[in-house]
Amino acid sequence: MADVLVVGAGPVGLTLACELARHGVRPRIIDRAPQPSTYCRAIGVTPRTLEVWDDMGVAREMIDAGLWLTGLRSIIDGCTMPDAIHPDMGLPYATLGLPQYETERILTRHLNRFGIGIERASTLAAMSQDAEGVTASIEREGCPTEELRLRYVVGCDGAHSAVRRLLGIDFAGAAYPWPFMLGDVRIDWHVPYGMSLRALRMVEGGPPDMFIAIPLPEPGRYRVSMLAAPHLVPAGGTDHGIQSELQGPSLADLQAVANGLLPDEAPMSDLRWSSVYRISMRLAAAYRRGRCFIAGDAAHIHPPTGGQGMNTGIQDAYNLAWKLALSLRDASPESLLDSYEAERRPVGADVVARTRKASEAYGHERGGAPDRAADAQISVNYRGTGWVEDAAGEPDGIGPAAGDRAPDANGLVRQGLGFPLRLFDVFRGPEHVLLIHLNRACEHGIVQDLSGWMRSWSGLLSGYLRVVVVASDTSDHAIPRAELLEDRLGTFAAAYGGQAMSYLVRPDGHIGWRGPSWQDAGFRDHLRKLF
Repeated sequence: MADVLVVGAGPVGLTLACELARHGVRPRIIDRAPQPSTYCRAIGVTPRTLEVWDDMGVAREMIDAGLWLTGLRSIIDGCTMPDAIHPDMGLPYATLGLPQYETERILTRHLNRFGIGIERASTLAAMSQDAEGVTASIEREGCPTEELRLRYVVGCDGAHSAVRRLLGIDFAGAAYPWPFMLGDVRIDWHVPYGMSLRALRMVEGGPPDMFIAIPLPEPGRYRVSMLAAPHLVPAGGTDHGIQSELQGPSLADLQAVANGLLPDEAPMSDLRWSSVYRISMRLAAAYRRGRCFIAGDAAHIHPPTGGQGMNTGIQDAYNLAWKLALSLRDASPESLLDSYEAERRPVGADVVARTRKASEAYGHERGGAPDRAADAQISVNYRGTGWVEDAAGEPDGIGPAAGDRAPDANGLVRQGLGFPLRLFDVFRGPEHVLLIHLNRACEHGIVQDLSGWMRSWSGLLSGYLRVVVVASDTSDHAIPRAELLEDRLGTFAAAYGGQAMSYLVRPDGHIGWRGPSWQDAGFRDHLRKLF
């Protein structure tokens, strides 16, 4: 019996397969397309997704292939507004522009490093499950149907998900009545490299006429989008995504819209691809049925405002992978898998609601930049969910609470290293991290107690838990099997608060438990529940 079948080799499915492999599980991944897509459907990469890629070990490759999105130039009703420069939010990463085909190329190469390839031109035709596993039928043109027996199946197969359909999960919502057209073109103008542009003409009782250009890494190239010309969209068509059965717009179609909305000439050339695109807003009624899960566009679709779709899906996969791996390795109870829907479905619902609201108000902010804080996805948290416990009381706004993303901190010093560390350097890896903050120099008694505790637990949790201690002064101390860091610049205390506190940081970078001390009985109870 194979462990996991991942259906769909877009960014979400590739992230899940890569993360399962990093956590010691060897998945199979199939995709019905014979070749990777050349469309740059998703471009914007949020700071949080870059943190995910940092942990996976591919952030540098992604950054080298992309460009930083620096701001937005707005032209509303013919008036050019002041450029809105994206603010420095004090995060490890800014917002990256990266065409989806590049994201998929790099993730595919990363997956190949684990010795795993994509099985293309492969379709999930049927599926049934029982208490022990899932039986799936895979069809390939010219080949006999393959019957697979699996422990789990995850559908990362998009808005028209075969997995969701075979599970009978409702996908309620509505479609926007206005189709859009997209194109990958070169534009000859004087917009700064890395800056997006939107030109809008407000329309009473309907969407604004629009021309939106998102820069691509190749200088002078943009992915442009606008309302579709009526002659390109006959009645009918599917309810979401690229309308592959329809002819894409010509360069003249795209240029006509630009000429009508831009005050200055912006000649376009070198059309590489174009398409007609429809937008829907839908949220799956469930993210799990038995041994089967859905993630990404299979679970939630919404307007592209803010560039949330692919990023939310990647973080779905990042949340699910470590839980599946622990369950498959019999290190954690299968009930841990219930936390995937409990944690991620509210995030999907929030993204659908926010992007719908932002789309309906699009342009009415009179040229100001959209709110980047929420779109960065740093504030996503799982407070109050079943596998998150806070023994420190109600959050007081000083440092992160249980369920929050664990923030980074720079300038940490470890004995024997001639260079400073980031906290994210320490977190990187598939294990949980017990992060202990001492608000004064390491005390002899604390060091002895922790050393004794680690001796008693190290055999049981080897490979699943690491211990990191941060203090203002770590001189003349050593804790075997623990990483001891000195907060010489006070950056850790600034991010986490000056009080003594212990945190259990999950493999996805969120805090699963928080309390005044790792010696609390509640922490031991949490470990027994988790492992």
